[in-house]
Amino acid sequence: MTTNKLKNTLTQFFGIFMILGGIIHFITPEMYFPFFPEAFPRAMIIYASGVLEVAIGVGVFIKSWRTYAIKAILILMIILLPLHIIDVFKENPAIGSKLLAYIRLPLQFVLIYWAYFIQEKKRANFYK
Repeated sequence: MTTNKLKNTLTQFFGIFMILGGIIHFITPEMYFPFFPEAFPRAMIIYASGVLEVAIGVGVFIKSWRTYAIKAILILMIILLPLHIIDVFKENPAIGSKLLAYIRLPLQFVLIYWAYFIQEKKRANFYK
């Protein structure tokens, strides 16, 4: 598989991943509540982030938005990193268990690299 084809396939998978992740914010918003203190408007944050994830995911499939959507994925994955780092150190991690928190943290680095890899224009010019 060529680098262009690989990047295009990975980009489409990430777009689907973002859309599905955003939809989950609406189906089970309570799953995300433990990530935020009660003083925060948790429901609003969760629904807004769901809308954002769906919009970014859809943007991956729209040629004129693709470059921006891919960069937004990278930025979002970096922004979410501190939440997962904090979760590892909680006595009762928001993700459900210490084991899941330990698994999820390195996964975030994989997602960051994946987003970086697909957005890097120098290696493949599939944005056209």
